[in-house]
Amino acid sequence: MTEILLGAMLFIFGIMIGSFLNVVIYRIPKNENIAFPASKCQSCQTPLKWYHNIPIFSWLALGGKCAFCKAPIDKQYPIVEFLTGVIFVILYMKIGLVWYLPFVAASFSALFALVMIDFKYMAVPDSINFTALALALVQPDFLDALLYAGIAAGGLYLVGLLSSLIARKEAMGGADVIVAGTMGALLGFPNFFIAIFLSALLAIIPAMIWRERGVPFIPFLALATLIVYLYDTQASQLLDMILYG
Repeated sequence: MTEILLGAMLFIFGIMIGSFLNVVIYRIPKNENIAFPASKCQSCQTPLKWYHNIPIFSWLALGGKCAFCKAPIDKQYPIVEFLTGVIFVILYMKIGLVWYLPFVAASFSALFALVMIDFKYMAVPDSINFTALALALVQPDFLDALLYAGIAAGGLYLVGLLSSLIARKEAMGGADVIVAGTMGALLGFPNFFIAIFLSALLAIIPAMIWRERGVPFIPFLALATLIVYLYDTQASQLLDMILYG
C-alpha cells in the first residue's frame, strides 16, 4: 500500500514537471523567458487562470479546447505530462526511493524535452542539453559518473571528427556529443555502448522511411538510454552472451 501511495505521489509530481516541460518545449526554441509572462492561449492570447493549468485534468475538463476562444489545445500537452509522470514512476520502480532519484528523473525529463524539441524543430538547445548532463552527474559515485561522461563524450567527439575528415563534411553535431556524456554518466560502461548500438537499431527504419527529410537522432539516443537504464542487468547479460557465448 505504501509503495502504491508513493508511486501515485511521484506520478502527480511527474505530471507537474511535465507541465513545466511543456513550457520549456514551447518557449526555449523561441528564446522566450520560461517564467514570465504567465501562460496564455496560443490562439487568442488570453492569459489562463490557475485552474486552466492543472496537468492533464484541465485539458480533459475543457475537452481539449481553450476556455475562452474554444480553439483546440495541442494533444502534446497532456501527452507530455502523462509520459513524464510515467517516467518518474518507472524510475522509482527501478532504483527505489533513493536520494538521487529526483536528479535521475530530472535528467531523463530534460532528455524528454530535447526529444520533443528535436522532433519539432530539428534543433537541440544547449541550455537543456547541459542541464540533462549536469543532473546525470549527481550520482552516488560522482567521480565515476564524471569519468564515464568524459570518456563517452570525448570518444564520440573523436569518432565524429574522424568521420567528418573521411566524409569531408560534418558527420556529427556537438549536441550529440553532450548527450553521449549524459548517457555515459547515467549508464556507465559497457551499457553506454549497448545503448549506442540500440539507438542505431531503433533509428534504421525511420531513417529509411524519411530519408529525404532526415530524422533527428537524439530521440533514439534518449529512448535507448531509458531502455538500457531500466534493463541494465539484462543488457549486460546479453552482451556477455554475445561476446562469450
